[in-house]
Amino acid sequence: MNRPSLAAAVSTVALLWAAAPALAQDAQPLRIGATVNGALTDADGKAADDDYRYDDYRFDARAGQRLEAILRSDAFDAFLAVYADGVEGEPLATDDDGLEDGTNARLRFTPERAGAYVLRARTLSGLDGGDYRLSLQERPAAPRAPRPSGIRLGATESGELTARDPEQEDGGRYDAYAFRANAGDRFVVTLDSEAFDPLVRVGRMNGPDFVEIGSNDDAPGGGLNSRLTFTAPTAGEYVIRATSLEDGLGRYEVGLAEAPPAAPSKPIAVGDEIKGELGSDSPVNDGGQRADTYRFTGTNGQRVAIEMKSSDFDAYLTLRRASDDTVLAEDDDGAGSGTDSRIARTLDADGDYIIEARGFSDEAEGDYTLTLTETAPPPPPTPATLGQKVEGEITDEDPQGDDGKRYDAYVFTGTEGQRVQAILRSGDFDAYLEIGEVGDTFEALASDDDGLAEGTDSRLNFTLPSADDYVVRASPLDSEGKGLYSLELLDRGPEPKPGSLLVGGTVRGTLSNSAALSDEGAYFDAYRFQAKKDEKLRITMVSNAFDSFIDLGQVDDDGDFSSLATDDDGLSDAHAKLDWTAPDDGWYLVRARAYGPNQTGAYALTVERQPAGASVAAHDEAPIVVTPK
Repeated sequence: MNRPSLAAAVSTVALLWAAAPALAQDAQPLRIGATVNGALTDADGKAADDDYRYDDYRFDARAGQRLEAILRSDAFDAFLAVYADGVEGEPLATDDDGLEDGTNARLRFTPERAGAYVLRARTLSGLDGGDYRLSLQERPAAPRAPRPSGIRLGATESGELTARDPEQEDGGRYDAYAFRANAGDRFVVTLDSEAFDPLVRVGRMNGPDFVEIGSNDDAPGGGLNSRLTFTAPTAGEYVIRATSLEDGLGRYEVGLAEAPPAAPSKPIAVGDEIKGELGSDSPVNDGGQRADTYRFTGTNGQRVAIEMKSSDFDAYLTLRRASDDTVLAEDDDGAGSGTDSRIARTLDADGDYIIEARGFSDEAEGDYTLTLTETAPPPPPTPATLGQKVEGEITDEDPQGDDGKRYDAYVFTGTEGQRVQAILRSGDFDAYLEIGEVGDTFEALASDDDGLAEGTDSRLNFTLPSADDYVVRASPLDSEGKGLYSLELLDRGPEPKPGSLLVGGTVRGTLSNSAALSDEGAYFDAYRFQAKKDEKLRITMVSNAFDSFIDLGQVDDDGDFSSLATDDDGLSDAHAKLDWTAPDDGWYLVRARAYGPNQTGAYALTVERQPAGASVAAHDEAPIVVTPK
């Protein structure tokens, strides 16, 4: 990393744009047993790649509690996902059309641990959204599953799925068959049926709970029948579940046979680069995909990077521990650009490891290059203080993150609740920012790509969760990017406290770049007011400087804001009007905000009782002129 120079504090008139929100940053509380009516609007969250729009709900659950969430909408194809609270990455469970009455979703989920979870109500794809109804209920205790039938190695058993058979957690009837295995034994489990689309699952029982280890829907080579190649990780009793997709019923045949031994692994050493080829004569893995495997010896604490590149197919990598076949990491396009793969990993034990190199699709074929290298521990981050501007350069000598991107790292000390901002500009590469706490491994708490809203420069706004040291990583968006950059770090101070507003009153204010920020990066001022149950109120907001947006809600005991109603252009094209009835006695919060990012200026906000019998077309009203204070 080039030695950075420290310049003067950045201008306080720099405009702001929010980072992509962390999972459930503004999740609304949801009680098990409750049903809520909501709507996905332009003000709601959206996936980083604009694939879908969503609302998040946080709930507490007991370990083993059987839950069912249902999302109904006539406006969009409903999709549900559940996550552990605060944990980014893949959801714990998902559902698209599980209610089987069209495009409504039903998600059944049983938490393994007590704690907080996040239920995401979203569109299957697209940002159109609309009204929806969401419920979260506890399901009754499952009836005790019958003892599985036995099945011998080499045998084929005939059976029938009926409406009298036990039901799985995620729906669908099943029959169960038990067999014993030693660690490392390999089996082929088949499930054939002309009556339904078979799904075969293999796992072990944990008390009354079935813990799946592997499953297969459609056998390699086409057709609907199932074929699963399975290696027993430990000695003991295993259970086959013969079931179906879409709750099918009817006759079937299930078979258990010895699988051929796995293809031998080729040796690879740290520092090697290997030229390989996948073709019709390549070995086939347990999933039926063409794959080459390589074995190397590693040590506890050793950092390695594995890269697979091909111009002929979409590369896919898997890293497993050889002793128990545990999958440690998988990657599709982690090399940073294109369809090449990269896994970076710190090994957790002495011993042998297996690399599986294959294509993303079953029929991938062509040449590839596989490299295994040892990576040095990252250098300590450069000390920095808020209010400074740093100039640097990304070069081939800089450290690489697990995603293959070169980066420079800077460390600063912050306090709990402090709002910080980082701005990364570069004329040489597409800028990308991450922030995380100091630790043995870096885990991003928040990130941003194009938050400056001025091209490909980044702006990351983040509220520090605790008093601690924090690391900001400045990097290109893809692994090939290099060049000069400037990084600005700002202290935005504490979150502004809400003002007070009486029903019947008007407040005049000015949105500035020191105002609070919504998840979408829009500035807002907040005001508290008190309302009585069934009181009909009209809230208007006008501005000649920006597109007005009203967001009305409440703050829970944890300080989280839950939106109850919003309006954008209810008064005119750029002015907002919201007619609303208070559901209960209490205090409410209205956010007077700009519709989009980087919008500032003067506004007027009024909260008043609705005129009796008034019905005036919003767009026929004359706009109100606002004079800046």
